[in-house]
Amino acid sequence: GDKEEKEVLKIGDLVIDQERFSFTVKGRPVSLTKLEFRILSFLMENPGKVFSRDKLLSGAWDGEAFVIDRTVDVHVRSIRHKLGKYRDAIETVRGAGYRMAEADRGY
Repeated sequence: GDKEEKEVLKIGDLVIDQERFSFTVKGRPVSLTKLEFRILSFLMENPGKVFSRDKLLSGAWDGEAFVIDRTVDVHVRSIRHKLGKYRDAIETVRGAGYRMAEADRGY
């Protein structure tokens, strides 16, 4: 059912396999930390939807750690860095948070 569909998320050339804990960009593996992986998964599960930092925290952290707001920015910056020319796939929405661009954005 629903679980299987969630396991592999694909947006353009970005593919996350949640079961195998792998992330590839155009077929090339990119290594992410556990937290980066969770944040990216969360965004890719909901393309086009804006998440406040709080929402990303509660979605990605699973109650782990005591996290301050700014930390999210640090992780997102790190993910963007690893995305290289695909960095714009994660959009910053001023005053609101972050969202994953939808696939047809031509990136």
